[in-house]
Amino acid sequence: MLNNYQTRKLVRLRWTAFVIVGLAYVLSFFHRFAPAAISSDLQQTFNASATALGGLAATYFYVYTAMQIPTGILVDTLGPRRVVAMGGVIAGIGSMLFGIADTLTAASVGRLLVGLGVSVTFISLLKLNAAWFHDRHFATMTGATILLGNAGSLLAAAPLAWALTYVSWRTAFVAIGVFSLTLAVLAWWLVHDEPSKAGLPSLRELDGKMAHPPHSGHWYDGLLKVLKNRATWPGLWVNMGLAGSLFAFGGLWAVPFLRDVYGMDRTVATNHTTLLLAGFAIGAFFVGRLSDHIGRRKPVMIAGAIAYCLCWLPIVLGSPINGLIGYMLFLLMGLCAPSFTLSWACAKEVNPPALSGMATSVVNVGAFLGTAIMQPLVGWAIDQAHSGHEDIPLGFNEYRIGLVILMGFALTGLISTLFIRETYCRYSDSGQAD
Repeated sequence: MLNNYQTRKLVRLRWTAFVIVGLAYVLSFFHRFAPAAISSDLQQTFNASATALGGLAATYFYVYTAMQIPTGILVDTLGPRRVVAMGGVIAGIGSMLFGIADTLTAASVGRLLVGLGVSVTFISLLKLNAAWFHDRHFATMTGATILLGNAGSLLAAAPLAWALTYVSWRTAFVAIGVFSLTLAVLAWWLVHDEPSKAGLPSLRELDGKMAHPPHSGHWYDGLLKVLKNRATWPGLWVNMGLAGSLFAFGGLWAVPFLRDVYGMDRTVATNHTTLLLAGFAIGAFFVGRLSDHIGRRKPVMIAGAIAYCLCWLPIVLGSPINGLIGYMLFLLMGLCAPSFTLSWACAKEVNPPALSGMATSVVNVGAFLGTAIMQPLVGWAIDQAHSGHEDIPLGFNEYRIGLVILMGFALTGLISTLFIRETYCRYSDSGQAD
């Protein structure tokens, strides 16, 4: 049992780590979705085609995807404090470079550095959640993490569009870079990797259980253990289909689509994506709460995936979605999509606890690999459909194939949920053994 001083210390350090790294995660969401709000500014500044714009936006996702497994290795070996601090410095430099870039190449380099820097925040925060909160609350805290992170996506929608009426997009990204550097310093000074680093017992020990054993052997052996576990892989495909289609659409193509097909101005279009992302944030929290409450992962995941795919039908069919119908559709899509977030809990629970960083990182690759593929692919489909008709404004016919691609990925994610192993919200026997 803890005395009063130790209890206060545990609570203070737990929430200090969550808030600081959580704010860094807010920035990762901001950078992920900001291109949608400034798409017209970027096209005008760099004279970029739809394909080039998709490539610029996807640069973030290329490096983010490539860094997921290395991030898992780093947080399981160096610890999340060091990793988040280094990432914050890199992201800050990248954001400032993006803001002052005078060529598309320079902007791409800046966005690549941003992607590199923020790519470490989510897995680091999951590692901290696993260390500082009880196992039985992991999905709930994952939902709270997504809820917090989505503040960044909301800031990248209507609030960013509003801010751009007063300052240039360049000024906004330089300021964000400075904030990222500030968080890096705070993470280095104030975050502790786990309770034992602060002289406190682990959460499992406070429950009267044995602490999770550390991984014995080289990190490479741990990574192979995760990769060889067949139960790890279905979550990657769930993420690729459900998260990838959501991020590709909400992070880049939703605003241009609503503008070109339904005649909405930027403010109205970004209001739709704001609702989409607000729904995603709220849905992620309640999906985690519901799963932890009923002690099941798979039924919640499947039900949400079905509803999310159904939301794509009116969009792909070109149905009228102006006014209240459009707002309700985007909100519902956001509420249903985060069923994929339970795949992170499943990946953690079918692997050894000491390898939770690697396990969640492998699954998380899918979300960003899918987005990195879809953003430029949709742009290419739009350019191909518009080729030879450049004198005609873009309309539904030009977007149709791109929308079908997005829905196809979403259906792939739905099918993949059927292959997820039900963990009943606890570590499996194979996951406990190391």
